[in-house]
Amino acid sequence: MEQMIDSKQRNTALLVAGCFFMENLDGTIVSTAAPRMGESLDVAPTAIGLVVTAYLVTLAVLIPLSGWLTARFGARRVFLTAIAVFSLASLGCALSSSLGELVAMRVLQGAGGAMMVPVGRLMVVARADKPDIPRLVSYVVWPALVAPVIAPLLGGLLTTYASWHWMFLVNLPLGVVAFAVARRLIDAGPPGTDVPRLDLWGVLLTSTGLGALTWTAHLLSAAGAPWQPAAAAGALAVLLLAAAAWHLLRAQAPLIDLRTLKVATFRASVSGGSLFWIVVGAVPFLLPLLFQEVFGWSAVRSGAVVLFVFVGNIGIKPATTYLLNRFGFRPLLLAATLGVGATTAVCAFFTAATPIALIVVVSVVSGAARSLGLTCYQVIAFADVPHKRMRDANTLQSTAQQAAAGLGVVAATVALRAGGPLGDLLPGAVGPATAYGVAFCLLALVSLGALAGAVRLHPAAGDAVRRPAPAREPAPAGGR
Repeated sequence: MEQMIDSKQRNTALLVAGCFFMENLDGTIVSTAAPRMGESLDVAPTAIGLVVTAYLVTLAVLIPLSGWLTARFGARRVFLTAIAVFSLASLGCALSSSLGELVAMRVLQGAGGAMMVPVGRLMVVARADKPDIPRLVSYVVWPALVAPVIAPLLGGLLTTYASWHWMFLVNLPLGVVAFAVARRLIDAGPPGTDVPRLDLWGVLLTSTGLGALTWTAHLLSAAGAPWQPAAAAGALAVLLLAAAAWHLLRAQAPLIDLRTLKVATFRASVSGGSLFWIVVGAVPFLLPLLFQEVFGWSAVRSGAVVLFVFVGNIGIKPATTYLLNRFGFRPLLLAATLGVGATTAVCAFFTAATPIALIVVVSVVSGAARSLGLTCYQVIAFADVPHKRMRDANTLQSTAQQAAAGLGVVAATVALRAGGPLGDLLPGAVGPATAYGVAFCLLALVSLGALAGAVRLHPAAGDAVRRPAPAREPAPAGGR
């Protein structure tokens, strides 16, 4: 019986991983097809940025609702509905004949994605025994690592040899299979009882604040855009999110329970993990630009080289659970954050004369560090959270993760813009190559924030999910 339960949990985790892959791929692949899409829809390529932003804003706005919807309607019903909405919206995107239609379908697609992955991940961790969480989460994490890496290459191949419509049509067979598997695999849970009324003020403040933050990110990443609108949107986002935090800490049944942050390991996952996510999202965006704009490589060649980050992701994955059980979270997070910071800094010294073999080695090491770090942050988030608070922790962690992932491209863009003026101050600075070098160094500094958080972790942090459990004093739940 135990083996059957384990098999079902593993299959559920793989199902959620497939859905996670679809969601992440659709968040990044569109950028590579902007020129072709703009030509097809008779708009400027820069207008296609709205297609990406509409999707990301919808994700950010609706993810906080996922926890309450799950409690009210049940995980199975919400998950199946989300897969159906996402798949049908993908078909609508492919059939769109104008920018307005495409943006509307992307909003609908984002609504499906906002429910699909957070609810799916909750199904994976909510009923799992603590020592099983590392293995199950390792299945779920890989799509977040793979999708941003293969998106440039896949997008380039599809738009070069087919059409941009296929970027959305590829979701249809995946969605049909996911829906069929989920319908057979996931049991209908008991109907929601004693579910508190929806926190309307929490919805209003949190959703508009996250929407304003995502819109600020869009304005900052737009080439040549003035800074004043971005500053105004950013100030509004800060005010709304501050008001949301004030309300959520005082509400009797808040939309997102910020009190979960009192658990030290969960707090470390949200804070350090967010910084880690930003760097992880920025580097795969910046590297292809360096290869194409400075080195003069083709989109397919640059995408193929960046794909070696994926090799590192997959290469370390089978050993992740063993490493966690053997060494614990703190040493692995120190190694992962140092690895990401060091490889990001090394990218600053790449030139057109750098041997491709060296770039490949750095990419593989970077991929391994990314995979190890994200798995650790995802697992430690639930290590010390009681089962009855898993839903609250999952909602907050999903919201923070989506915000950080969306800020990755913004961080890369801002770092690149700052790299020009800062690079001019350096002796011997030469053109855009110096700007990219400074940008990579700035991103490496961001990773130091995650490193500082890892240093502060208790040596026994997260031991509750390790197998076998080490015989040492457990970490305090409220802090170091």
